Amino acid sequence: MTTRKIHLALRAYGVGGPGQHSLWKDPRVPNNASIDIDWYIAQARAAEHARFDALFIVDSQFIDATYPPHYLNRLEPLTLLSAVATHTRHIGLVGTLSSTYNSPFNVARRFASLDHISHGRAGWNVVTSLDSGTSRNYGLDEHLDYATRYGRALEHVQVVRGLWDSYEDDAFPADVERDLFVDPAKLHALNHEGEHFRVAGPLNLSRSEQGQPVIFQAGVSEEGRNLAAEVAEGIYAPGGSLDKVQAYYADIKRRALSKGRNPDHVKIFLGAQPVIAGTDEEAHRLSREIFEADNDFTRKLAQFGRSFGAYDFARHDLDAPFPDVAHLAEKSGRTRGAAIVERARAENLTLRETVLAFTEYQPSPFTGDPKTVAATIAEWFAAGTFDGLNIGFRTSEDLNRFVADVVPLLQSDGLFRTEYESATLRGNLGLPIPANRWSTV
Repeated sequence: MTTRKIHLALRAYGVGGPGQHSLWKDPRVPNNASIDIDWYIAQARAAEHARFDALFIVDSQFIDATYPPHYLNRLEPLTLLSAVATHTRHIGLVGTLSSTYNSPFNVARRFASLDHISHGRAGWNVVTSLDSGTSRNYGLDEHLDYATRYGRALEHVQVVRGLWDSYEDDAFPADVERDLFVDPAKLHALNHEGEHFRVAGPLNLSRSEQGQPVIFQAGVSEEGRNLAAEVAEGIYAPGGSLDKVQAYYADIKRRALSKGRNPDHVKIFLGAQPVIAGTDEEAHRLSREIFEADNDFTRKLAQFGRSFGAYDFARHDLDAPFPDVAHLAEKSGRTRGAAIVERARAENLTLRETVLAFTEYQPSPFTGDPKTVAATIAEWFAAGTFDGLNIGFRTSEDLNRFVADVVPLLQSDGLFRTEYESATLRGNLGLPIPANRWSTV
C-alpha cells in the first residue's frame, strides 16, 4: 500500500467545451446543462460520493458565435459554486477568476465568502485571460502584454493573500462581560502600494477553517510557469505524451524548489478525459467516433484563431503558406500561437495543413476497459507525471461509469482514498494552513 495518493478533480463543461461542439446534440446531455444549477449540483454530488477532491469551473469573458457551446451560455463561477456549496459537504470548489479584469479587494472578498459558505472548501484558479478580446468588454482598447499581465497577476495574488489575513484568527473574542466583540489590535490594514495596485484594506471578513482559499494556476508559458512556482498550490497541467508530461511535472517542481517552497505543496493536476467501454477495442472505437463527431474543418478553422486574438483565418487561401500572424498571438495565446507558427514555418505547411496537423486525432491515454484505464492511471502516476487528474466527462453516464468501475480499482490498489481525510480542501490535498502574517510577527 503506497502512502502517496492520487487526487481527482471534476471539470464540468455542460453542453460541450473545446472539441465538443456537437455534444449538445447527445440526448443524454440536457441542452441547458451549462446554466442549470441542478445539473452542476448533481455532478458535484456524484464526484463527492466518489471522494473527489474538487469541482473545477473554468471561465472566460469573451466569445463569438464560433466558440464551444458551453462558452456561449454559462453561469458565473462564484455564483455557481456558492449554490453548490450548500448541497455538498466535502468536495472542494475551485472557480476561475481573471487577475487582469478584477480588483484584488473584490476577488478577496468573493472567495473568502465562498470559503465561509463552504466551511473551508474554496479555491481560486488564477488566470490572466487568454482571449485578447476581453479588453473591449472592460472599456480598454487592447489586452495587456504578457509581462504586464503576469506581473500584475503576481502582485494581485500577493494583495489578495494580504487581505485574507486582515483579521488574526482570534480577533473576535465576543466577550459580553468586557463588551468586546472584536479586538481592534488584531485587525490590520494592508496599506499596499505597488506597481499595479494601491489597496488600503482591511477586508471585512475573517479567515475560514482552512485559513485561506487554495490558489490554483495553469502555467504553460515561461511567465506562467514562474507564476505557478511562486504562488500556486494546485496547478492545472496540459496533456501530451508521457515524456512531455513528465518534463512539465519535473520543471514545475524544480521551479517551486528554487523559490524556497516545498514541492510536495504544489499539487499538479493533469487534464484528462477518459474513454471507458466494455473492452479496449470498443473504447478505442468509441474514442474515434467521438473525434469524428466534431471533425468539421470549417469549425476547426474558426477555433484555430483563438490563440491569435480570435483572428478569422477564413479570409486566407487554405492552400497558401500559413499566413504571417505571429504578432497576433503576442497578447493572446502566445505559447500555442508560437508553436503553431514555428511548426508551420519549419515544415513549410499551408494553412489547411497546419490546421489539420494541430487538430489531428489524439486518443486519450486513458482509453480502454476499466482495468486498462485504472492501470494506465497508476502507470502514469508512478512515472511522475501528476499528483492528480483534472477529469472531464462528456456525459453524466461517463462520470458514473468512472466512479463505479475505475475508482474502486484505484482504491483497491491503495492509490485513492476510501474516505475524505478532512472537511477542508487544504486538508484533503495535504496542504498546510497558511500562518497568518500578523500572528507570526
